[in-house]
Amino acid sequence: MGGRPFPTQAAETVAELPRVGRFPAVQAGQPAIERIGPSSDLLGYRGPTACAAAGITYRQLDYWARTGLLEPSVRTAYPAGAQRLYSFRDVLVLKIVKRLLDAGVSLQNIRVAVSHLQSTELGELAGLTLMCDGATVYECTSPQQVVDLLKGGQGVFGIAVGAVWQELEVTLGRLHAERTDTGETLLGQDPGDELARRRNRAV
Repeated sequence: MGGRPFPTQAAETVAELPRVGRFPAVQAGQPAIERIGPSSDLLGYRGPTACAAAGITYRQLDYWARTGLLEPSVRTAYPAGAQRLYSFRDVLVLKIVKRLLDAGVSLQNIRVAVSHLQSTELGELAGLTLMCDGATVYECTSPQQVVDLLKGGQGVFGIAVGAVWQELEVTLGRLHAERTDTGETLLGQDPGDELARRRNRAV
């Protein structure tokens, strides 16, 4: 059988995907100084942003954090009053968890998958495909493994992590983020808003 149940180690290191640029917040009339990709370690995402990007409710996010399914790796809600801050990897895993839940995978198996995804090198995640038969989650690191798993009558549902990564970068590039080193809030860039501004200038 091509795919392997968790836990496993990815066979190859996959090159990091291109990053969608974003600008830090600046004063009106001042040029943006640098671009920071949504997957950068310099950026964190607050709860509402993580929910919007992952397609989950805040109630789900809060429950998963309190039960230990997925706690924010940048900043927890402790001490009291602190706002949770999630990394790009955290939000990526949240989005995958949502898809696994929708596919009917048990919470027990999802916990195993989450643990594996959190321990795998970030660059290697982009090359993974997760396949599940409704009970077990399998890791595939090559197209042939996916084919072999399908031939075995298993793997009725698949998640290409690289595709989820790219989709998430686009989404997060439009939402607010927080710099993990300075605490500065960065404003996302919505391409639709930029197009509207260009049209207004042309009138």
